[in-house]
Amino acid sequence: MPNLFHFAINADDVQRARTFYERAFGWKFKAWGPPKFYMIETNGPGEPAGVHGSLQGRRDLVEGKRMIGFECTIAVPSIDETAEAVLAAGGKIVMPKSIIPTVGALIFFEDTEGNVFAAIQPDAGAE
Repeated sequence: MPNLFHFAINADDVQRARTFYERAFGWKFKAWGPPKFYMIETNGPGEPAGVHGSLQGRRDLVEGKRMIGFECTIAVPSIDETAEAVLAAGGKIVMPKSIIPTVGALIFFEDTEGNVFAAIQPDAGAE
């Protein structure tokens, strides 16, 4: 069954947002990947890891689709079958399949209400 895999917080001022979440929730941040991109540690010492989270600079996913709010990524067993199902259900693919090395295959899609989400087929060996 597909489930929530990752959330991202998009920010105009990444450092300001990082300071806010550190102070408000005690979250810790580790730089990862591109500039202004941090993985979020939402669990405390000795607590099991929860959903993966990141803080990143705000961007347009594609022209005219500015990312706002929490960006959610759903883990799926097959990215290709999910893309077909999104289209068959009346959605749109707004970013075709791309590979994130050591993470998996990713698409972004728009639902019938104009909300943009991501789906990922996790694969630690992805290249």
